[in-house]
Amino acid sequence: MNIPRNDPTEEIEGLGSEEDAGWGDYPIDTLLIRHESRTVFDVVRRINQGSFVMDPDFQRSFIWDDTKQSKLIESVLMRIPLPVFYLAEDEKGRMIVVDGLQRLSTFKRYMNNDLELQLPEQEELDGKRFEDLSSKLQNRIEDCNLVLYIVDAKVPERARLDIFDRVNSGVPLTRQQMRNSLYMGPATIFLRDEASTPIFKQATGGSLRSSTMRDREFVNRFCAFQLLPIDSYNNKDEMDGFLARALKHMNQLPDTELKALSEDFRRSLRNNFFVFGDHSFRKHQPGQERRGVVNASLWDVMTTGLARIPEDLVQARKEKLLASFYTLMDDELFICSITYGTNTAREVRHRFGVMERTLAEVFDA
Repeated sequence: MNIPRNDPTEEIEGLGSEEDAGWGDYPIDTLLIRHESRTVFDVVRRINQGSFVMDPDFQRSFIWDDTKQSKLIESVLMRIPLPVFYLAEDEKGRMIVVDGLQRLSTFKRYMNNDLELQLPEQEELDGKRFEDLSSKLQNRIEDCNLVLYIVDAKVPERARLDIFDRVNSGVPLTRQQMRNSLYMGPATIFLRDEASTPIFKQATGGSLRSSTMRDREFVNRFCAFQLLPIDSYNNKDEMDGFLARALKHMNQLPDTELKALSEDFRRSLRNNFFVFGDHSFRKHQPGQERRGVVNASLWDVMTTGLARIPEDLVQARKEKLLASFYTLMDDELFICSITYGTNTAREVRHRFGVMERTLAEVFDA
């Protein structure tokens, strides 16, 4: 069973093990990580111009209090070296802040005169905004050199997420939180909106945490398997690459197609909940009362499988669908495909093939 590191109460199975997968097949010398040195003045100017992505959805909210921010400014004035910053370049050339959001946000606040220093032991600085400092001290802040490590946009998805995972010095981020920043646009708005609907919360039993974006990850999984050919899923990128390609694709779709995708998704959730109720997307047997944990791989095949089947037809074939589903619960190969090694291309194609044949028999397709 996979239990996310940052939420011990959230139980999910069928996710696979990519979050601990390491570097995969990507040699270190192909990762295209460069370092640059830029002044605080230059970085803040770029932040104000929108060249740096400071997305609260990715790095949560800005959580440093004024005292901690003041200590950072004091450190710069005392010429104390700062830790390096990690950024990721996106396809548009923007810099996404991976590690260092708190520090960069502090510099922006202070140089925009939105922060008053809280340094009672430093009479010369206490209560001072940037505009109140002497020219000498203003220059010291503006001229401070920041060391930036930048991950190139061409770095493969799995390797890039592994880099982010290792370097982030704050609260560990989930891979979906990382994707949410890397592919901001209509796609990430779609994930947010769909994960907040009453039918989503009802069908998933409230088991997917919004704080880790696990709920959006599941919406992302539906979109990927609904929009992309199953044959395009491969063992090199596995789930990380597949989900990323889906977001890239969705960012290019017209509003009409995103609306149609939303209708398919919500229809599927209603269909699944009508048939399985509180056991939706969970392995279970006839008459079972205790609700099991959400199974991500079962979610993939059941959401896409019932997305375009009319609700009245699902209602009419409910008992037949239940009987077929329970047959699968006794199918050792199918159970393995949604439980072990779930992100390999072989298991992905096996479970989708089995479910496609099962649904075809149920609905005479």
